[in-house]
Amino acid sequence: ATQATDPKPPRPKKPPQPLVIPKNAIEEQRLKLERLMKNPDKTVQIADRLKEWAPRAPPEFVRDVMGSSAGAGSGEFHVYRHLRRREYQRQEFMDNMTEQQKLNEEFERKLEQNRMVAEERTAKRRQKRQKLKQKIKMMKTMNSEKEKQDADSANSDEQPSEEEKSDPETAEEKAEKPSFITGGGL
Repeated sequence: ATQATDPKPPRPKKPPQPLVIPKNAIEEQRLKLERLMKNPDKTVQIADRLKEWAPRAPPEFVRDVMGSSAGAGSGEFHVYRHLRRREYQRQEFMDNMTEQQKLNEEFERKLEQNRMVAEERTAKRRQKRQKLKQKIKMMKTMNSEKEKQDADSANSDEQPSEEEKSDPETAEEKAEKPSFITGGGL
């Protein structure tokens, strides 16, 4: 009985918030973010995506079939009008859906075509890179073989052959004789 007579304890008062009117969209976004970040533990409700509108399925059995005969009541016209409007909405919805499907298929086809073109281009460039690598590798192997031959010939030059041993003058003449003619006065 004493609880009913006792007044409720006063609520703690919040400090007064200054009134801020956003001047543009950036300030409005900033204010919303500040309000969200005041209490980061509080969960934020994110609305689900709205379901796409779909018309009601047409009735399987129509009870109130209206004919063109005279004697129809004044309220029958409105019933007919609503049925007609609903049917037109359903047909328009189906037309829009088929159009959307065509656009999606065309978009997917275009994506696939772009993907194929990009893949062909990539394959062509990959083949070109591999060809270049192979060419460089062949050049390196040829250079290493040439160096080996030069090293072998240098070793053979240090050890003169039997002909050079027998005739030292001809070896010197061969060494002095140029293998090509340099430009000059003939």
